Amino acid sequence: MRTYDFSPLWRSTIGFDRLFDLVEAAQRAGDDNYPPYNIERLSEDRYQISLAVAGFSPNEIAVTAEQNVVTIEGSVADKTEREYLYRGISARHFKRQFSLADHVQVKSAAFENGLLKIELVREIPEAMKPRRIAIDGTTAGNVHQLEGKAA
Repeated sequence: MRTYDFSPLWRSTIGFDRLFDLVEAAQRAGDDNYPPYNIERLSEDRYQISLAVAGFSPNEIAVTAEQNVVTIEGSVADKTEREYLYRGISARHFKRQFSLADHVQVKSAAFENGLLKIELVREIPEAMKPRRIAIDGTTAGNVHQLEGKAA
């Protein structure tokens, strides 16, 4: 196995230390791929995560959003003992986490045809949007909001 020295990157980056944690977490997450999911971009600032959760009911799934992470947990409470000849639909406990970029928030979650759909929206606060600052001595106003630009 080969080791890499990341110390030159640490010297030239500020505030990206979380990036290395995300890379490590993604490497560990490759072991379990249940339940399968899709991530779609619906527009420039809207996204959707779809998880295939066949065999689960909406009250057996919990969606939690905190800071920059959305967590989906599912557990099937099999109350009746059944004798399966073949069991192809998985009914095991799962926990799937997705790291979100800054200012991305969970808008809604819906359960439809065996798919859990989670809508995400990126909303940049007005204070964070780029603005044009006029230089003293000019006749224009001091601050102008730039149109159509997002950070």
